[in-house]
Amino acid sequence: MDTCSPDICSKSSLTSFSHGANIAVVGAGGGIGKALIDCLALDDNRPNIIALNRGDVRRSGWKGLFKSLELENESSIKEASEFIRCKMGNLSAVIVATGLLHDDTGIKPEKSWNSLDPYSIERVYRVNTVGPALVAKYFLPLLDDNCKSVFACLSARVGSISDNVLGGWYAYRASKAALNMILKNLSIELRRKNKNAICVGLHPGTVSTKLSKPFSNNVLPETIVSPEQAAINLLSLLNDFTVSDSGKIFAYDGSIIPY
Repeated sequence: MDTCSPDICSKSSLTSFSHGANIAVVGAGGGIGKALIDCLALDDNRPNIIALNRGDVRRSGWKGLFKSLELENESSIKEASEFIRCKMGNLSAVIVATGLLHDDTGIKPEKSWNSLDPYSIERVYRVNTVGPALVAKYFLPLLDDNCKSVFACLSARVGSISDNVLGGWYAYRASKAALNMILKNLSIELRRKNKNAICVGLHPGTVSTKLSKPFSNNVLPETIVSPEQAAINLLSLLNDFTVSDSGKIFAYDGSIIPY
């Protein structure tokens, strides 16, 4: 993992969580996931971090825990949760920083219904919707029920049905809209099972990562943020969330995105 600039990441402070809180980042090998891990490692609150990713993301000097997790494999997700229960006990926060918009097999955003492909739709749903749902299945029971805890997934503004005026991007939009509904359902069940737990979706904005790079020419340069800045924004939101925010989808600036 690349090292996050101390000048940037030192701005984050998880003061609403207990000192040494246990925090899991799923998708720690992605652009935003890496930045989250690095910024958490520099946080004054000294959280205990576990990085979860398909491939090993540890580097020299890494002091946190690592466990392999394959998002499209339920057994792998369950095994990771059992590892965390054994090594860490409970969790104060779970951040699912995963997502699929395009890949090198030909999956890419559709501009027309003529481009709809069953394999592409199913794969995008597996990564963007089913995977995070299964992480919730096994990780929500690990959330600390004695103090504030947060389960957060990266969502997207384009997953908002009421905000959709451009169309296109069928599979990605639909998968994120489905994720938003799952997060809402989870928040309702959590309210009954863990009164201190918060479940939210997070829109990081346009971030300079592999996911958004092919489409950055269509975005004003000044609106594109670095992964480090995105991580700071998201961690700041996590710090400010209260139980009244559970079930909502938030943009990086704290504004609520409608379903």
